[in-house]
Amino acid sequence: MAAAPNPSLNRLQGSTNPLPSPNSQSQFPGASSNNPSPAPAGGLRFPSNRKTIYDRNLNRSRNSELSHAAFAYLFMEMVVYAQKRVTGIQDLERRLNAQAHPLGVRLLDLILYRSIPTTTTGSSAPTPRPTRVIPLLQLIIGRVWPLLFTRAASSLEQSTTNPAEYMIIDNEPLVNKFVSVPREMSQLNCAAWVAGLVEGVCDAAGLSAECSAHSLETGKEGAAPGRTVILVKFSEATMEREKELERMGIKG
Repeated sequence: MAAAPNPSLNRLQGSTNPLPSPNSQSQFPGASSNNPSPAPAGGLRFPSNRKTIYDRNLNRSRNSELSHAAFAYLFMEMVVYAQKRVTGIQDLERRLNAQAHPLGVRLLDLILYRSIPTTTTGSSAPTPRPTRVIPLLQLIIGRVWPLLFTRAASSLEQSTTNPAEYMIIDNEPLVNKFVSVPREMSQLNCAAWVAGLVEGVCDAAGLSAECSAHSLETGKEGAAPGRTVILVKFSEATMEREKELERMGIKG
């Protein structure tokens, strides 16, 4: 004998409606019939003119200056970020060095680009890309320092014991001006960030070098207390190339 149909089951089966297809429009009250505009994806937020900072002319901000307060706050945050999970002072200085290295790589091309004569700058001749050690170091102390710190470096010296070592001396580094180093970290020199930038410029010029920052205690009355030496030690390959260019009489 066949079982009698369940009336409640028939009632449920008769009241079911098919699910709407993904392409069908919403039938909720107040819903618009037009398709809404897609939400902006994560990442860069474009302004109304759809242009970013990469669309600006590189010569537009050549004479712009940043306040010391803004620079001090930004640099403080960079030091705090680099200080997380470090094993010691050398590790912290190594992280500051690595932060500035990509900036130095791009900075050389920016300086060479801005030296191209235009109708507004009135430059007589573009600055050639340095191919030797001394012209590169002169460009760093004479062009990079004024661009970043509005003044040239204090002096440039060569080591008397190692011809591959040069010293860029800054009597008052701007990166150390607003930094208060605790007593237990007295050996820390935040100018390691500047050393990383110099190392990036050297690598971008094809003259590889290792750069580090060292505090210089003069012990003389009236001397600059924050005097810092950026030690630039060029690689053996760079010095061999330097000797070859010297033999060929190339001064670039």
